[in-house]
Amino acid sequence: MDEVLKIINDIKAGNIKPIYFLMGEEPYYIDKLTEYFEENILSDDEKGFNQMVIYGRDTSVDEIVSNAKRYPMMADRQVVIVKEAQELAKTIDKIESYIENSQPTTVLVFAYKYKSIDKRKKWIKTLSKVGVVFESHKLKEYKVGEWVKRVLQGRGYGIEPKAMQMLVEYLGNDLSRIANELTKLEIILPKGSTITPSHIEVNIGISKDYNVFELRKALGDRDQFRAYQIVNYFAQNSKENPMVVVIAQLFSFFSSLLKFHGLKDKSQGNVAKELGVNPYFVGDYITASKNYPMKKVSGIVSTLRNIDGKSKGVGAANLPEADLYKELLVKIFN
Repeated sequence: MDEVLKIINDIKAGNIKPIYFLMGEEPYYIDKLTEYFEENILSDDEKGFNQMVIYGRDTSVDEIVSNAKRYPMMADRQVVIVKEAQELAKTIDKIESYIENSQPTTVLVFAYKYKSIDKRKKWIKTLSKVGVVFESHKLKEYKVGEWVKRVLQGRGYGIEPKAMQMLVEYLGNDLSRIANELTKLEIILPKGSTITPSHIEVNIGISKDYNVFELRKALGDRDQFRAYQIVNYFAQNSKENPMVVVIAQLFSFFSSLLKFHGLKDKSQGNVAKELGVNPYFVGDYITASKNYPMKKVSGIVSTLRNIDGKSKGVGAANLPEADLYKELLVKIFN
């Protein structure tokens, strides 16, 4: 996010480069920067003759270069934006000749999503000297909660830790999906509101009582009745709660619990740092560690691997999810 803000602040200050190559696995920041270029480089009056948006699947590198070499009309510069530039992956290296002789009155922007160019390539190195190469990395899942919190704070909202966890566990680290859901909430809730689990349930459709977060808590507390309630709900609503996602989240929890057992410093701050979790949830790991010694946790991690394989047809053919969940809980609690 800091690198994104630097690019934006440089543009506001008039430090505009002739080429911007935006690439990477995480499309959210690429889309946001592209949108910023599209809306803010030129005035509305200048855009008609001097701004062009083209798509990788509908063009070629030669056509892009031809457009980039044009001179602006009644303006200091023109803007050429190439969206979905990853469609040009096989020929993108041909842009090298233009980079070496770029048009100073053109701002050429490539939105190259879902993948990256090897930064060791000569033309990428050259581009980074005359323009900007921005790489958008996927955010680690344990960092998404803080990202959500920062985004909401910037927009004048707060969010309860459980609500934040529900969003992250349901949507993973897909920042675009999360941002869309947050926008829905902002439309409904007045500025200054604190988003609660009930808001998430009513407006996004994630059950505040039957979700992976609640299952993890029930398991950590050794609350067998609650755990069976939740997995029965999952089995009956498998489209909303894919087993592969549930197992992955439980694997993450118990793997972190195994790491917790190995920590010498079990203070809240250190646990939060080492496990990459919100300090609010450290208590869940302390409780779970009392209910599951290290040897038992190691066995649970192995069981989760086994159940994950069975859910994908490895070593078991078409077993109902309800039966797999039952087997999992029996092995965890016994």
